[in-house]
Amino acid sequence: MHEGLKPLLNIQELDIKMIRLMRVKKQRQGELKQIESLRTELHEQLKLKEEEISDLNKQVNSLEEKIQGLTEKYKKLETQQSSVKKVEEFNALTQEMTTVEREKVALETQTSNILDKKVAEEEILEKIKESLSSTETNSQELEVEIKGSIDKINEEGQHLKQERDAIIGNADPETLKIYERLLRNKKDRVIVPIENRTCSGCHIALTLQHENLVRKGKAVVFCEHCSRIHYWQESEAEGAAEAPTRRRRRRTVKA
Repeated sequence: MHEGLKPLLNIQELDIKMIRLMRVKKQRQGELKQIESLRTELHEQLKLKEEEISDLNKQVNSLEEKIQGLTEKYKKLETQQSSVKKVEEFNALTQEMTTVEREKVALETQTSNILDKKVAEEEILEKIKESLSSTETNSQELEVEIKGSIDKINEEGQHLKQERDAIIGNADPETLKIYERLLRNKKDRVIVPIENRTCSGCHIALTLQHENLVRKGKAVVFCEHCSRIHYWQESEAEGAAEAPTRRRRRRTVKA
């Protein structure tokens, strides 16, 4: 293995842990946003429903005023009718009273429909209030748990950063810059071993010449396909090479 990669492998392990922590932290922060979004949505629904009910009350009040005016008008027509002597005037007042009564009935029907709608909207409003109350109670407990989890993640991340800062001085500055640039792009392991002449990062087969360059460890070698840095695992490679030899010896003894 290239000597410059050894400290970077230790740094990479710490970086991978921090990346995983940041993913968990982002997920937990997303949960907080969802809770806040749900709470905000319920408050908006509550406000809209209260405005709808207020508008219905205004419509009812307006219709009731019109009905009251028609009622008073009808009474005046009755009074006039009782004092007229001509049949034509009596019939005209009767016709006008009938028209007023029809308008009054139509308005009363309209008012009744609006009141029914108001009752239905008030039932929905109560459900929204109950849902909001339940959500706020449950969300408060959940928010405390999530914020506590985020605090622990921040604390653990701080410890990992301190460990990283303690060993970063052992790394070659130029190789470190390359490593950090690759890490920012991929957000995953960028120094990976060769396994069965295959990049363990992108899992694409490599040439024998490439493998030999990595095995020699004289220079930093990059994957031709994914640009990750390759290194050679001596112990695993030797074990893989010795295993077939031992099996052949056992077969020879049996023969």
